Amino acid sequence: MVIAPENFRDEELLHTKEELERAGAETTIASTKTGVVKGLLGATVTPDFKLDQVNVDDYDAIVFVGGPGSSVYFNDKQALSIATQMFSKGKKTCAICIAPVILANAGMLKGKRATVWDGDYVRKIESKGATYTGKSVEVDGNIITANGPAAAREFGRTIAKELER
Repeated sequence: MVIAPENFRDEELLHTKEELERAGAETTIASTKTGVVKGLLGATVTPDFKLDQVNVDDYDAIVFVGGPGSSVYFNDKQALSIATQMFSKGKKTCAICIAPVILANAGMLKGKRATVWDGDYVRKIESKGATYTGKSVEVDGNIITANGPAAAREFGRTIAKELER
């Protein structure tokens, strides 16, 4: 799970993580900074390692957590590379809230159904070729997107179910 160095959306990390772990998945957290990272609503988390230490071969899925802070990854070379590598290896590539823009900017939403937080973010993914569905959670092949904090638990359960396939 990739979180912003500040202002990630608490529920999108914590609820998604809880659902994944409840289903038996092992999770780790990466960010661009080490030490305590604070969420938008005040949750504090210490990432397991830095983003540049992620080895995609070690994981079955990647989850980009949203919140306003995640916009730092929209054009981040490391984040885009990780997303692209996961996708090209046929692994689950997931994003919630505004984070689907990362997947769009990595070029992987072209011709895919996806969802995202509303407003300008819909235009951002559509401009990169995505078909916006407006669903809470959308699955198109190995890409799983969700539209925000209220969808976090469903998002986590959906990822867990897709990992079992």
